[in-house]
Amino acid sequence: MTRWLIVLAIWILGLGALALTLGVATAWWFGAVVLLALAALGTWDLLQRRHSILRNYPVLGHARFLLEKIRPEIQQYFVESSTDGTPFDRDTRDLVYERAKGTLAEEPFGTERDVHAVGYEFMVHSLRARMAPQEQPTVRLGGPDCTHPYDIALLNVSAMSFGSLSANAIEALNAGAARGGFAHDTGEGAISPYHRKHGGDLIWEIASGYFGCRTEDGSFDPGTFAEHAVLDQVKAISIKLSQGAKPGLGGVLPGAKVSREIAETRGVPAGKTVISPPAHTEFSTPNELIDFVVTLRRLSGGKPVGFKLCVGSRIEFLGICKAMLERDITVDFVIVDGSEGGTGAGPVEFEDNMGMPLTEGLMLVHNALTGTGLRDRIKIGASGKVASASDIVKRIIQGADFTLAARAMMFAVGCIQAQMCHTNRCPVGVTTQDPARTRALDVPDKAARVFRFQKSTVAGAQQMVASMGLDSFDQLTPAMLNRRIDGVTTRTYAELYEWLMPGELLEDPPSDWLTDWIDADSTRF
Repeated sequence: MTRWLIVLAIWILGLGALALTLGVATAWWFGAVVLLALAALGTWDLLQRRHSILRNYPVLGHARFLLEKIRPEIQQYFVESSTDGTPFDRDTRDLVYERAKGTLAEEPFGTERDVHAVGYEFMVHSLRARMAPQEQPTVRLGGPDCTHPYDIALLNVSAMSFGSLSANAIEALNAGAARGGFAHDTGEGAISPYHRKHGGDLIWEIASGYFGCRTEDGSFDPGTFAEHAVLDQVKAISIKLSQGAKPGLGGVLPGAKVSREIAETRGVPAGKTVISPPAHTEFSTPNELIDFVVTLRRLSGGKPVGFKLCVGSRIEFLGICKAMLERDITVDFVIVDGSEGGTGAGPVEFEDNMGMPLTEGLMLVHNALTGTGLRDRIKIGASGKVASASDIVKRIIQGADFTLAARAMMFAVGCIQAQMCHTNRCPVGVTTQDPARTRALDVPDKAARVFRFQKSTVAGAQQMVASMGLDSFDQLTPAMLNRRIDGVTTRTYAELYEWLMPGELLEDPPSDWLTDWIDADSTRF
């Protein structure tokens, strides 16, 4: 009853102010408008049935929703420390911003990390440190079945589609890649005009929706694929099996977001909802996957072909290895996407609980390829929260040959981690198709930032390797990376993880691999 009396009192005050406005002085009009608006709002709150808190606390209850709405900003700007923010902490974001701007990426007074915390990792330096080389290293993609290999940079732009990112963001990323000589993964949304405008090297990602190379019913179209794959700008083809943000899920692009431009790029009808199945329709077994690889390699004119996955079942990956062994045909690269990846919005349960983190995924893929004797024919890429020079060095120690970054590249083009990517209301124009918002992203300025971030981060990785007394990344070993496992004990990666010898699975599989190796089958996933 009290709540009704409060609203009634506001009505009385509002009507009284209105009467004063009409009969005494017009200066009362502002108070009348405010009080009558609050009275109307309170009445609506009492009558609506959706929010219990508003029925019990009319008008005042809206303060709760306001505070909830601005909570992320309050948390990021005033509450979190430099090292405890998620998904990326303030120190990491600042590092990317400073390198992208070309300012000094250094901090005074020592580390803010707790070096005694369980999980803290550090690398081994040498008393015979070297000067870092000036030339950026590359890694050759292209096994014995590839006739047009590609030398990929150590750090590249990971998969992000036009549609997920704005046209200006795609342009800036590709222009930066063109200037810096590194690769730009298109994401599953096909090759857009904005990917091509500046001529940066492209890795064309083909997912289950076959965007950019599909028939009207959503099947793979070899002719359309070949037409785009032979472009000189396309340097490699990546088959997306799954992604870290939502492994095992497909995707739905609502019709409202399928603009004419996106429809033309993806080869779908404008204004109609588009569904990406959770799995490919062109293959359903490891053997059929290798057949598809052969087809893509032939249609592309012999360019490197590989696949990207967030690792799940070890048995299934070993099945792919068996298919390559039996056919004596290999992919040219495997990109391991950690479950900590996150440029694609997904259900919280999948983001938090599905898929293998990058460290464990890298270890599995590296060991499986090594144990089957295929490692020297296949390069491994690592993606998932790669943002700093130390991230690059750690991932190479863990088995990768090269790395890719998505969110760090978004930071470089202006992302502020507002975490509004799926709302089409990105405040800085990175992950929106709203022209009023995307105009804020200046392509030349942000392209220069992407270039500077990649260049300085790779240079930082080279300096770290030189400080470890090494001449190249090939000399890194698991014994050079340490992890604290309790308050007084540290272990090297050589001690913490199992490292298979070349061909070990073929000759004498370790006991903890034996059952999975026996169960793995090239004829089924």
